[in-house]
Amino acid sequence: MSKRVVHYINQFFANIGGEEMAHIEPELREGIVGPGMALNAAWKGEAEIVNTIVCGDSYFAEHEAEAKEKILNWVKEIKPDFFIAGPAFNAGRYGYACANICVAVQELGIPVLTGMYQENPGADYKEKILIVATRDSAAGMRQAAPTMAKLALKIMNGEKLGASCEDGYMNNGIRVNFFEKERGAKRAVDMLINKLNGKPFVTEYPMPSFDRVAPNHAIKDLSKATIALCTSGGIVPKGNPDHIESSSASHYGEYNIAGVDDLTSETFETAHGGYDPIYANEDPDRVLPVDVMRDLEKEGKIGKLHDYYYATVGNGTAVASAKKFAAEYAQKLLAAGVDAVIMTST
Repeated sequence: MSKRVVHYINQFFANIGGEEMAHIEPELREGIVGPGMALNAAWKGEAEIVNTIVCGDSYFAEHEAEAKEKILNWVKEIKPDFFIAGPAFNAGRYGYACANICVAVQELGIPVLTGMYQENPGADYKEKILIVATRDSAAGMRQAAPTMAKLALKIMNGEKLGASCEDGYMNNGIRVNFFEKERGAKRAVDMLINKLNGKPFVTEYPMPSFDRVAPNHAIKDLSKATIALCTSGGIVPKGNPDHIESSSASHYGEYNIAGVDDLTSETFETAHGGYDPIYANEDPDRVLPVDVMRDLEKEGKIGKLHDYYYATVGNGTAVASAKKFAAEYAQKLLAAGVDAVIMTST
């Protein structure tokens, strides 16, 4: 008898829509939807997806308690042998939802598995649940699905897990010994030869990589400089017209402040979900200091405050996403002749 599996996916992989449909509430469907087909095919009848749960990324982020309660009630009724979520790749809110719902289902005594890119905010849960490491986009589905399916079946069959490098899951801090086929000296020489010949090789002891950003030269004359404001503190026009997420932001906003001398509670607010918004909403200048910059402008201490500012939410946002945002609007700032940027956080 094949194992019964419940699969969790978001609105995009359910083919409902993209960001414009991220608000949909959880729904329970019979059988397989979207990426579940690849998982089912890999199991070859030893396991099958009996139900698929679909939930919008924004809905889960903004109504986490309600979403969890509904999903857990369905899982309790179905009583599956296994619960699998994703893969989420580098989609921040999707990864957060996959990881959190897996943690909750695991507490019911049901084994779980999810998959995502290593920089996804959901990957922070790798010490609580098993997470398969995937590429950063859905282009990696062909590699991710078989790896997740194989590991899931191994868990369902009660087999002992191998090391993370063997079974494809993220290093969770638990050491598992295994024997390499070749001794260390030969492996080291093989790596060196590959490196000298420009061929690909994989180190067995990867070193952390840290960004080193060289500072630009100081501005010689601030009184003639155009200064721009940017923020990860989520300050947006009232109503959050671009629907920037409160956590794990997938985009940023560009807003015109030409002629604006003061950010008020009637016109601006914060979309950020990672700090108490009361003081920022009372006076948004506390996070994005437009009022102070206007004073400096009037006093002649700076030449001009740029007409546009760029804002996103840093709460849980993937590093790769943040880099992508900055690289994009930096080109706009350069094209506009901006001399310097003040980046504020919270």
